[in-house]
Amino acid sequence: MTDTTAIEAAVFRRLLEHLDSRKDVQNIELMNLAGFCRNCLAKWYVAAADQQGVKMDQAEAREIVYGMPYDEWKAKYQSEATPEQLARFNPPKD
Repeated sequence: MTDTTAIEAAVFRRLLEHLDSRKDVQNIELMNLAGFCRNCLAKWYVAAADQQGVKMDQAEAREIVYGMPYDEWKAKYQSEATPEQLARFNPPKD
C-alpha cells in the first residue's frame, strides 16, 4: 500500500519549489488565473496545522510558503498590480 501522505507532502514541496522558481509571477496573477495564491497556501497551512493540534501563526506559515519572511519577499519580488490586474481581481458589481 502506498503512503499517500508522503506523496502529498512531496507534491506540496514540489509546488513550493516551483513557486519559488517563479518569483516573477505575482500573487494577483495567480489569483486571477487559478483562484489561489501563495497567501492562500499559507492560510491553508495554518488551518491544516490547527486541525492537527499544532499552533502556528500566519507569519510562520508564510515563511514556509515564501521561503523567507513575507516582508522580505514583498520588498524583493512584489511589484505594484497593474490597473488591468486590479480590474480583473475586483470586477465591477452589477
